[in-house]
Amino acid sequence: MQTRYSYGGDEHIFVEMDEEMSLEAFFKSMSITNAVRAAHIDGITEICPANGSFQIKFDPDRIAPDELMGRLRALEQAADKAEKRLETRIVEVPVFYRDPWTTETLMRFRERHQDPQSTDLEYAARMNGYDTVEQFIHAHHASPWFVSMVGFVAGLPFLYQLVERSRQIQVPKYLRPRTDTPKHTIGHGGCFGCVYSVRGAGGYQMFGITPMPIYDPTQKVSYLREFMVFFRPGDIVKWKPIDREEYDAITADVAANRYEPRIRKVTFDLDSFNADIDGTNQRLMETLHGV
Repeated sequence: MQTRYSYGGDEHIFVEMDEEMSLEAFFKSMSITNAVRAAHIDGITEICPANGSFQIKFDPDRIAPDELMGRLRALEQAADKAEKRLETRIVEVPVFYRDPWTTETLMRFRERHQDPQSTDLEYAARMNGYDTVEQFIHAHHASPWFVSMVGFVAGLPFLYQLVERSRQIQVPKYLRPRTDTPKHTIGHGGCFGCVYSVRGAGGYQMFGITPMPIYDPTQKVSYLREFMVFFRPGDIVKWKPIDREEYDAITADVAANRYEPRIRKVTFDLDSFNADIDGTNQRLMETLHGV
């Protein structure tokens, strides 16, 4: 697809890299938005990257819409030639699958689900061709995930599974959204995973919960004191399955400000990943665990 530019009222330009999510679209969008940020174009007031697209808010009294459109197109040409490499970090996120809180919640909303007779995990396993929930859970946590954007609600990451497209977990959202979702729920809708940063409504299937806070507007959590939002676009996430005892222990450590997520710096090269997906993921795991 050719990049599509469109105006959003008098103060916005929306730029869509592709109609479907891909790492190529993400990298191109990221390259352009980084270039926009570095260019310090007078009149731009906000840059909002998303899954393979972005939106620019600007002051039309300071820069004419057509002029800004031309500047963005020029930056796109430079982005096409940019190296598809990202200096980022890989983060281990503990997950309590089949926890009692999301289980209780999903059972309250079965009339809004495609299959009221099964749990979200049972439904997702069947939709993705797995014989058991255990096999599905393993497929969910065995490979790393890429944070393609942060938003919708404050601090919520959208995650894209780093495997061949034929192996990516896909499952539809609820037929009608729930009016309740526990904070820190690990959810999934379409091809995207997420972590619900706050309690509230939601339509993604619920697989489990993490004891690791990812959003703290009070900035009292030890690793969120510098910035209230944990995730950044481009982060790589590895889920780590835990049980109730581990969940309670981490929760206590968070409350006592003793918990620190496992984080390692990594270089992610898109061309290398596409050439050897399993090999790239293995190297990411080795970096995460210091092998």
